[in-house]
Amino acid sequence: MSDAPRPAFLKGHGTENDFVIVPDPDGRLELSPAAVARICDRRAGIGGDGLIRVVRSSAHPEARGMADEAEWFMDYRNSDGSVAEMCGNGVRVFARYLQRAGLVEPGDLAVATRAGVRRVHIAKDGPGGADGPGGAITVGMGKALLPEPGPGGPVTVTVGEHSWPARHVDMGNPHAVAFVDDLAQAGRLLDAPAVTPRSAYPHGTNVEFVVDRGPRHVAMRVHERGSGETRSCGTGACAVMVAAARRDGAEPAVDGRPVTYTVDVPGGRLVISELPDGTVEMTGPAVIVAEGELDPDWLDTALG
Repeated sequence: MSDAPRPAFLKGHGTENDFVIVPDPDGRLELSPAAVARICDRRAGIGGDGLIRVVRSSAHPEARGMADEAEWFMDYRNSDGSVAEMCGNGVRVFARYLQRAGLVEPGDLAVATRAGVRRVHIAKDGPGGADGPGGAITVGMGKALLPEPGPGGPVTVTVGEHSWPARHVDMGNPHAVAFVDDLAQAGRLLDAPAVTPRSAYPHGTNVEFVVDRGPRHVAMRVHERGSGETRSCGTGACAVMVAAARRDGAEPAVDGRPVTYTVDVPGGRLVISELPDGTVEMTGPAVIVAEGELDPDWLDTALG
């Protein structure tokens, strides 16, 4: 048995979008894409929709420029090991870990991500609030970008014999949002739906399927790029909210009135608001469910 240090890990989720959390404050642990995929494997590893490495911004080359603004960097990887710009549910779980570890207090903090610094507020609700220990967490997700169709024409999403027009929404990562009659039309979502034109998403995209549940209330399913169908997607829920608001004639940055939608995901419920300055805010739960140690011999094999 190896005498090597046993790296710690935790397991957490936000509306059942689940993550393996690896504290690495000094940025000493190198995780290859293959190692991340092995750790996230639900049979051969710990299992998760993605992996969050917790690193001080000053210790990570991609985050040093944000270190004066945000002490902590969320190094997020999809379950296949690929790097992602942002993960809205992941930011909430990241903040919950920092709180649990005694590194931050309830209130406001800044988190560095590959999509820029995100402002986070940890509510002081206590263990009984917002569906999990510690209360709700609100994340300022930045402003949505809605690119106009390029030379290839409007975006279309296809599953089997069904095709729908889709809205291209960028929340720091790309989304194609399609409004459908029934969420079952999305199929199994194990494989990525066909999205055209390919030129609209040169690095792939997340795809959301959306139905109406009531006034300013929608439900969605999502295929996350690099992870398959997940129980929730925070940036996807924000993209859905913005697409629904535009469809319904609401544009806070133009009309000066904030708008809020309830977005149901398979793993729970998120509340998304768009403010008059264009900023999108997401509020929802974040729960740490377990912690332990990675076996060094197994990890060496995974890293190999």
